[in-house]
Amino acid sequence: MSFVERHGLWTPEQFAAAREVERRVEAEGLEVVRFSCADVHGVLRGKTLVAAGAAKAMQGGVALTSTMLLKDTSHRTAFPVFSAGGGFGLKELQGAADLVMIADPSTFRVLPWARKTGWLLCDLYFGDGRPFPFSTRALLGGVVERLAARGFEFLAGLEVEFHLFKLTDAKLAPADAGQPGAPPEVELLSQGYQYLTEQRFDQMEPAVELIRRDLQNLGLPLRSVEVEMGPSQVEMTFEPRAGVAAADMMALLRSAVKQSARRNGLHATFMCRPRIPNVMSSGWHLHQSLRAGDGANAFMAREGDAMFTDIAKHWLGGLLEHARAASLFTTPTINGYRRYRANSLAPDRANWGADNRGVMIRAIGRAGDPATRLENRVGEPAANPYIYMAAQILAGLDGLDRGLDPGPGADAPYETKAPALPTTIGEAIDALDTSAFHRAGFGAGFIDYLLTIKRAELARFNAEVSEWEQREYFDLF
Repeated sequence: MSFVERHGLWTPEQFAAAREVERRVEAEGLEVVRFSCADVHGVLRGKTLVAAGAAKAMQGGVALTSTMLLKDTSHRTAFPVFSAGGGFGLKELQGAADLVMIADPSTFRVLPWARKTGWLLCDLYFGDGRPFPFSTRALLGGVVERLAARGFEFLAGLEVEFHLFKLTDAKLAPADAGQPGAPPEVELLSQGYQYLTEQRFDQMEPAVELIRRDLQNLGLPLRSVEVEMGPSQVEMTFEPRAGVAAADMMALLRSAVKQSARRNGLHATFMCRPRIPNVMSSGWHLHQSLRAGDGANAFMAREGDAMFTDIAKHWLGGLLEHARAASLFTTPTINGYRRYRANSLAPDRANWGADNRGVMIRAIGRAGDPATRLENRVGEPAANPYIYMAAQILAGLDGLDRGLDPGPGADAPYETKAPALPTTIGEAIDALDTSAFHRAGFGAGFIDYLLTIKRAELARFNAEVSEWEQREYFDLF
């Protein structure tokens, strides 16, 4: 028996999907298949197998060094893996032991930019078939199941901003390598600021078209492509998808955009605020609603003057209640907190408003509108989509269970009294560390695991002498 059969890891639908993958690999003459999984940052890691071994590997598994899931954003291992328990009490991971990647055959894609290449997203298991407890995809899957037990399905629509530059120097000299390596040098594709003008879009379009076609050929449900306010800034929106599939789409989107761009002499970055003159911050607005068992939008008011249902109101109340402690899920990088500033179209406090772009949660809809939804504007594009969405669902469910009232909407979002969002990642770390709610929802082990990695990043940041310090003090004292 295969690893999948021995441990009962696939549904009948997945077995059928696996047979279709095998057929397509042969029919389309694919030569290699990439087996990928998302790490704690939502970055895809994995191995590439020749096509002849891909079918066996789908059910037999692919070994992956467990330290791949223990790294901070510099790709440095944040745990003492050669100590007892690997540094956090899991003897299965000490000594940099292997995990097993098992493909989800329903995620199969043929990569348009890579010759004769297939791609599969995987879940992670120990050698005895137990799920790896820190897999963010599995965590979201468990939360989605909890929501399903209540009769609802989570729908998420992606609205994602990123920067797209011309690559001028990839920094591939040996001296440029490191952890992290030297960032590439780039030029603008447009000067920006002419928000949504045809002129700026046409300047960007030759480069954007290359990426757009690759995304559509991947089967991603692209809805719109826009030039954003800042220089060389792009926004893409996508049709909503349910549950884990929505998070899978975001993980694939980021990887696809970066790979497609690089192959075409471009550099794409989902970093919130690049250190480039005159740039604007990028955000990730997460549109969300619930689908009831009858297929209807559970947020949509049926009649009258109500903007949305009590279900939406209580869900909104939960999002606001837990927004501060959830900041490390929505904004996981040091850089992301540079976006939160007053009157900047980014929120600085946990509030909501009707069709207001200065609040944290923008409510959109009216009675009878099937597109009624809540738009959370707090996230940065670098957020891990699995734990971002899981945190939203957990907070929303708590709002439903406790009947939380979000209070009145804010007309003056940067003046209305409301809990302040963290202004630094250090504040966000402390807020999550002391959140009994999130420790119960995600498990204390996962929260401690995430905090260890984020504290390692913060410690490296604090150890650096910044350009500001050099400029401020070097001549003065």
